[in-house]
Amino acid sequence: MKRTKFKRVAAKPKANPSPPSQLTNDASSSRLTRQPQIELEMTIMPFEFFQIDALHLAPKLLGKHLRRDDVVLQITEVEAYRSNDSACHGRFGVTSRTAPMFGPGGHAYVYLCYGMHMMLNIVADQEGAGAAVLIRSCAPVSGLETIQQRRGKVTDKPVLLSGPGKVGQALGLSTDWSNHSLYTPGGLELLDGPEPENILIGPRVGIDYALPEHVNALWRFAIAGSPWISAPKNTLRSVSLSSGFGP
Repeated sequence: MKRTKFKRVAAKPKANPSPPSQLTNDASSSRLTRQPQIELEMTIMPFEFFQIDALHLAPKLLGKHLRRDDVVLQITEVEAYRSNDSACHGRFGVTSRTAPMFGPGGHAYVYLCYGMHMMLNIVADQEGAGAAVLIRSCAPVSGLETIQQRRGKVTDKPVLLSGPGKVGQALGLSTDWSNHSLYTPGGLELLDGPEPENILIGPRVGIDYALPEHVNALWRFAIAGSPWISAPKNTLRSVSLSSGFGP
């Protein structure tokens, strides 16, 4: 697996604070904690990591990192969309928009939602499956100033990245990034990260058009205890990491 490096940060005196781009997430707070620079070596996830059912890939993505330029985000919330899923774009078959979903796992699938939001998905499973995992929310690890500039919002609270359109904007994505490989160095990369101790599951958001069995499927996953989760939160419940998530 390829390795890359980025800098994290810990508490400095208020008289000499770190610049905004050196703020990192404090799991016990919705704010970020200023920390001294510590250079961490991160591993780019390999091609093989993505070659599994979207429902199994989704919880494995929690805690992993997305990196583009100086911005590093930790994934805190995702949704799985499977090949046999009436809520999945793959149900339309291969089109100019959905073609990346039918490639091998490990590529980005970026689409425009409501004419304004860039939605980042990570393609799952083997070539031809037509499945992906939507990145719903993240927490900032580095590059906060760039994130704020792209979002047009100067804040370090979860509103900055709690929602899939906000994640796409923070990473500066467009549909041109669709089909980009996430397992090769450069551009947009998926990096390793710590496995969460506990997770939350619940039904996916905004898919009322789907069949009841898919509307009610508990295919939304989030890191328990993280403030960096989108609404609604009251549909999420705690579950053991050893639990099965579907057939």
